[in-house]
Amino acid sequence: MAITLDDLPSHGLLPPQMTRVGIAESVIRTLKDNGVPSVYGFINGGRLASEPASVPVLKLWIDAGFLLGNHGYAHRDLNTTDVEVFERDIDANEPLLETLMEGSDWHYFRYPFVRQGDTLEKRRAVRTYLSEHGYKIADVTLDFQDYAWNTPYVRCIAAGDAKAIEWLKASYLAAAREHVAVGRQMAHMLFGRDIKHVLLLHISPFSSIMLPALLAQLREQGAHFVSLPDAEADPAYRYDQDVVPDRGPLLDGLLQAAHMTYPPHAETPLQTIGSICQ
Repeated sequence: MAITLDDLPSHGLLPPQMTRVGIAESVIRTLKDNGVPSVYGFINGGRLASEPASVPVLKLWIDAGFLLGNHGYAHRDLNTTDVEVFERDIDANEPLLETLMEGSDWHYFRYPFVRQGDTLEKRRAVRTYLSEHGYKIADVTLDFQDYAWNTPYVRCIAAGDAKAIEWLKASYLAAAREHVAVGRQMAHMLFGRDIKHVLLLHISPFSSIMLPALLAQLREQGAHFVSLPDAEADPAYRYDQDVVPDRGPLLDGLLQAAHMTYPPHAETPLQTIGSICQ
């Protein structure tokens, strides 16, 4: 399994006493302590202007030996954006990537919101642009919407509700466990075997706190950690991009394209999560 993080240098509301630099240092330390190799962080350069205090995060990431990829300067949703505007947003991130990466390969693109376009014409146009500019697509097979817990966590910190915070932590790990189990089921349905997965996380305060427990749980479920290029060398990532509908994680789309039924699973209680500590 490859671990990837989106929305560097900053994502989500900050609780008191936490900083973007502190979050990055915690995430980097946890990844290194767990031997997670060559982690790609996907950047939105526009966040540097809106949060100047996050500027050191990207250098910390590079100095740790990790890698950066393109996530669009302003994190635009291709489903609601014209192709030309979307392509300019990709291009706007490149000077920063070139400066930071200094000859290392930054030509991985992660679609914001994991959406590749609401029409086939859009999807083909952007894929052509990415190919012509030397990009590889950073697919996602596992995404349990880790970002959904962060704002409720900040509210619960403000409310001093320790019981609610413990529930958030437990529900976060339960959702991750369920998504990994279902992801393995889908891989066996589609390919008859386990595949090398790509997990999407965000560099948010709550996910940084939960990362040690999450990585331990992933190991308990049989995961061992590889780089993104290693994961995407799996033949599962060679698929007909025209027939896979735009539906977030890759396996969801492949399952729909094959007219297979999504396996039984426990739903993540997103409504409860979103309402806690209101």
